[in-house]
Amino acid sequence: MSCNIARMDAIKVASGMAKVLENMKITKTLTAACDNNPLNKNNPGYTKDVDDFADRYEGSNRVKPKKLRRKKVNKTEPYDTKSNIRKYTPTDYSLKLPEIGTLQKPEQKLSKVSKETSVPSSRSSRIWHFGGLVAGLGAGAVSEAMKRTIGSTSNSSLFLTKGNATRLANSLSRMRGAALKVGQMLSIQDEALLPAEFADILERVRQNADSMPLKQVNKVLRQELGDDWNKLFKEFDEKPIAAASIGQVHKAINHENREVAVKIQYPGVAESIDSDLNNLASFLKMAGILPPGMYLDKTISVAKTELKNECNYIKEASYHNRMRNLLLDDDAFFIPEVISEMSATRVLTTEYIYGIPVNEIENFDQDTRNWVSACILRLTLKELFQFRFMQTDPNWGNFFWNPETRKINLIDFGACREFDIDFVETYLDVVASAARGEKQKVIDYSIKLGFLTGQESDIMNEAHVKAVMVLGEPFSVSGIYDFSKQDITNRIHSLIPTMLKHRLTPPPEETYSLHRKLAGAFLLCSRLKAKIPCSDMFWPFYYNLKMNKPVKV
Repeated sequence: MSCNIARMDAIKVASGMAKVLENMKITKTLTAACDNNPLNKNNPGYTKDVDDFADRYEGSNRVKPKKLRRKKVNKTEPYDTKSNIRKYTPTDYSLKLPEIGTLQKPEQKLSKVSKETSVPSSRSSRIWHFGGLVAGLGAGAVSEAMKRTIGSTSNSSLFLTKGNATRLANSLSRMRGAALKVGQMLSIQDEALLPAEFADILERVRQNADSMPLKQVNKVLRQELGDDWNKLFKEFDEKPIAAASIGQVHKAINHENREVAVKIQYPGVAESIDSDLNNLASFLKMAGILPPGMYLDKTISVAKTELKNECNYIKEASYHNRMRNLLLDDDAFFIPEVISEMSATRVLTTEYIYGIPVNEIENFDQDTRNWVSACILRLTLKELFQFRFMQTDPNWGNFFWNPETRKINLIDFGACREFDIDFVETYLDVVASAARGEKQKVIDYSIKLGFLTGQESDIMNEAHVKAVMVLGEPFSVSGIYDFSKQDITNRIHSLIPTMLKHRLTPPPEETYSLHRKLAGAFLLCSRLKAKIPCSDMFWPFYYNLKMNKPVKV
């Protein structure tokens, strides 16, 4: 009897495995606002013309603001009556610029566990590999169930075993494309949400996919750059230095003796996006293991759009150049140049950069960790509230710290998207309301944004407000926010089941990628145990947008 029950549990758990596949510069000073916590209605604040603040804030000399005369604000009326916008006085808040360091430049190469395997490029071959993954994970769950009937006391999921994690990593690393992309997205999640053995294996998925053999590399390069593609380069390293979900990277030298990085897309990946995700969706629906609140069709639709954009390297080059121009005057970042004559739809060549992935500076001094974290969070806010154009992939491998230049090198702009001004302004109101503790306004603006319909139950409204308030917490704390003591991810995670059960509408399309980037920024700050003035970074963007609303385009 117990054996039969175990088998039934194993089958049920195995069927769920596919769930896993699913203008402010920083130079030497981070200038900010919010003296004496003006977010609190009961606190007196300062008043000063916002335009005067903007002029001084954007000044290239970064002079310390003049000492401002304190003016009491009527505690019962914390708004400017004409604009209905809270005023504040900027203060000068400094983070120490890290000392200049030495960047070791070891030869970059693939992980030792990465293998050279041909990419399954036809629809039928990818279906076959996907079916094999399903069968293997199911068998692993059944095996685990049998073990538990004869003495194991583990209470963890039958699916989340080390054996199944290894099967998943191996299969995804070989299939690449849409399937691997989902696995990499999962690997970025907070370690507290994943069993240790599972997180360790998925780290391999994030670090490296299998590389494609030279035969496939040559075929793609001939198709994209011509039969004489090799004449474009003085040297071309046949061994890749990195392999990801959509393509792999080779180091080369052009005829100007300039080191370049050549990203080459795997064959068949772009054409297989629809079939890969359709197969995943069909299996999940058949298994019936996801609650209605997941809105799987919408999720799959958004994923298809994002992945198709990422597979168009011409479009990525335009995104790359656009972001490079936007950040040219920002001392905190560097974006390499695109080499257009060596690029095409499935080949993208840029100047080569060196650096340390930002998740690997955990043991650096506190000043460096604070600086890098503040820069990444500020960039995220700047992309959304100033540029309205964001690189939405928070993969740690896209951000490299260079201690010699004290800049963060940014790469990989395939996952960029624009945001409409109406969405941005309303989203800004949601976050600001959360930071101020204004729960009813969180609900009102969430309805306007499309998160809620206005017909939700009290249970859903309460869970939604709690989640949004948690997201707004770093921006509500005057002064330093200590990420080493926060549990933002766990608190939001605990509310997800309630929201999935009681949700009446899928989230706005824009938030799928936006929240992935925001979560990545917060997770990095937490991982680096950063202590930074989040509120001081957020509110200047808020007032700048409110006082200088851009023209609708």
